[in-house]
Amino acid sequence: MSLNPKELLFVKANEIPWETVGDGLRRKVFTYDANLMMTMVAFEMGAIGAMHQHPHTQVSYVESGVFEITIGEEVKVLHKGDAYYIPPSILHGAVCREPGVLVDVFTPMREDFIK
Repeated sequence: MSLNPKELLFVKANEIPWETVGDGLRRKVFTYDANLMMTMVAFEMGAIGAMHQHPHTQVSYVESGVFEITIGEEVKVLHKGDAYYIPPSILHGAVCREPGVLVDVFTPMREDFIK
């Protein structure tokens, strides 16, 4: 099977390459179809997921680390094991307070993440 993550039934994290997506930010696109996508984003200490918005619904799980998450006007500090929900088209962003990883799920899939 190709390493193209599209519609992989099983994903081995060590077989998916990291992509640098910003200063102190790396991403893996695990698997997806037209309706759903799962990614993993690794943050170094102090890295910023800039404020942005998109038409996709997003849920994210804090796999490790500590993050200051902004959704709309609300700001919360989240730790390993916490999660959050982002409705479509809501301004949001993240600041990494302790190095860590976020697991993001989008619906529909993020076409802008695919080269």
